[in-house]
Amino acid sequence: MKYLFPISALALLAAGPAAAQTVATIKPLPYPQTRKVDTVTTYFGTKVADPYRWLENDQAADTKAWVQAENRVTQDYLGKIPYREAIRERLTKLWNYEKYTAPQKEGKYTYFSKNTGLQSQYVMYRQLGAGAPEMFLDPNTFSKDGTTSLAGITFTHDGSLAAYQISEGGSDWRKVIVLRTDDKSIVGDTLKDVKFSGLAWKGNAGFYYSSYDKPKAGSQLAGKTQVHKLYYHQLGKPQRTDKLIFGGDKSPHRYIGAHLTEDERFLVITGANTTNGNELYVQDLSKPGSAIVNVVPDEQSISHVVENVGSKLYIYTNYKAPNFRLVTVEAAAPKQANWHDLIPETKNVLEVSTVGGKIFATYLKDATSLVEQYSMRGQKEHAIQLPGLGSASGFGGKKAEKETYYTFTSYIYPPTIFKYDIASGKSSVYKKAGVQFDPSKFESKQVFYTSKDGTRLPMLITYKKGLVLNGKNPTLLYAYGGFNISVTPSFSTSNIILLENGGVYAVPNLRGGGEYGETWHTSGTKLKKQNVFDDYIAAAEYLIKNNYTSKEYLAISGASNGGLLVGATMSQRPELFKVAFPAVGVMDMLRYNQFTAGAGWAYDYGTAQDSPEMFQYLYKYSPYHALKPAVYPATLITTADHDDRVVPAHSFKFASRLQEDQQGPAPVLIRIETKAGHGAGRSTAQVIGEQTDKWAFLFENMGLKYPMAQ
Repeated sequence: MKYLFPISALALLAAGPAAAQTVATIKPLPYPQTRKVDTVTTYFGTKVADPYRWLENDQAADTKAWVQAENRVTQDYLGKIPYREAIRERLTKLWNYEKYTAPQKEGKYTYFSKNTGLQSQYVMYRQLGAGAPEMFLDPNTFSKDGTTSLAGITFTHDGSLAAYQISEGGSDWRKVIVLRTDDKSIVGDTLKDVKFSGLAWKGNAGFYYSSYDKPKAGSQLAGKTQVHKLYYHQLGKPQRTDKLIFGGDKSPHRYIGAHLTEDERFLVITGANTTNGNELYVQDLSKPGSAIVNVVPDEQSISHVVENVGSKLYIYTNYKAPNFRLVTVEAAAPKQANWHDLIPETKNVLEVSTVGGKIFATYLKDATSLVEQYSMRGQKEHAIQLPGLGSASGFGGKKAEKETYYTFTSYIYPPTIFKYDIASGKSSVYKKAGVQFDPSKFESKQVFYTSKDGTRLPMLITYKKGLVLNGKNPTLLYAYGGFNISVTPSFSTSNIILLENGGVYAVPNLRGGGEYGETWHTSGTKLKKQNVFDDYIAAAEYLIKNNYTSKEYLAISGASNGGLLVGATMSQRPELFKVAFPAVGVMDMLRYNQFTAGAGWAYDYGTAQDSPEMFQYLYKYSPYHALKPAVYPATLITTADHDDRVVPAHSFKFASRLQEDQQGPAPVLIRIETKAGHGAGRSTAQVIGEQTDKWAFLFENMGLKYPMAQ
């Protein structure tokens, strides 16, 4: 296919087929004729062509025209799927139930968020004692189209003030607004251009926050602007006078986080140039003029101060403990030589939280949760009885609390909020999900399979009880495999569409994740990244070998680093899959570090500038570069115009090359959401719309009807 522009020359879809005809028979699709340029970059003597680099400028008129043209082709295709609206109606009905977040106590109020069913954004409420809840913040009023979301809120210790962040159109750049909680009146000016930041109050006078110098409008290049800085903002003062506390040119880090211990004695700072580790710093604010002390200089470790008792710090760390441990140390002499293990490392990965003067240790055992309660002296007091194999989260709050809340979920257990009595160790149901789903009709079992190099991996497979293993079940294989992130069981309302129609949902825990600690993570990074793709391919082959599905009924899905996973895997084994869903993926592995936050991912990926060996390794699997003329699966690429984390150029360039190289009849489409970002904060309508198109595309390209006969 030759590639030309301008937009006036684009061929548009011809008239649709008769109603009885399926979309899959319409071929070839008239994709936009995308211009190619003679851009070449030389890496260690190797010249690499980049014909679609012009699409990196997402603010240019020709890029915007290309986006509109691609969306027209995509929506025209999807609009001809006869049961698309039936899927949308079913999803809308499934989504229409009350949803709650776990309560949190702040000052005299208890706060929680609620969505009545189809509201664009959750609404935040508060309750005084046993009184009736009242609305506190309604993000649905932040914008007319529901695409401005509440991106976090932090209260002062007495609960009288709150600082909340808003995200417009899904952007990572945030605004911060401060208000008095009693009358909800705004205090001072709105802070702007805050990114990748928590908020940490110091009394009621002000708070700490982090941000970058914002690049020029429309610029996606990282340049020298991606140096994070920690500021202190004093209420009533303009933002331009905020005091630089840490970071900047004197201590350059790509990511800086900060929080205060509950008694506000210690300022705790983390500094990192990667997304998977950090240096740890502490400042004793009880001593005026005290220095910021580096406690853990090893940036490849992960360390946080989770609590203090007077001058004793409780540090959660994987320094010399790949599966994590909890140690204590005196703040006056915090170096590692003085550390004492309180909860030692075990074979299971540890996570730690505190509430009610107790420590809650959440262990990952084959990617599922086990939770134990400890005293501040490290004595085990209770083992929390969970409903089954799944994920438990929460167990946090202030020292004075007598009870706390946690949420439990699994692939067949809708999120349920439990109230937990700290003294007795007993749990009771607080809020049960109202989704139309009967867990008794489904099962979710964990299997173990072997990857190419003999590594044993777990995979959870979910389906309707009594499913016949005949190789003909539509199957979605989802995975992530990166950045030390653990993929644990969680319920998806969207997946009901697949499960109730005799489908299979499979989730393997690949190397590169955090399910088995730092060793597991690093075995899927840099020059070992191919292990992750091999693990994913082996999971697909297991499902086929055991007759859960076959190549004709197997789809793969992943987002962000998972989008890279899908892109790399389908380029290596295109014949293995029928459908592919790469979402907001990192597709150009030679230039990813040139954009926005991309340079911070180098610990996992390495960069093309590191060495000839690293360049060649990345060049070989980089999805954008690895494509060649072949028969590829039906592919629906998804991204968003406001994604300033994994910039949409990755998906734009990948889609253009895949459309060029597709030698088979299956469609290659890109769906570009407007007024949306990397994922969080999307409106309910946006989520339902994207999920509708995903399932319609899957059923159509597997040659199935919806609903399937059961």
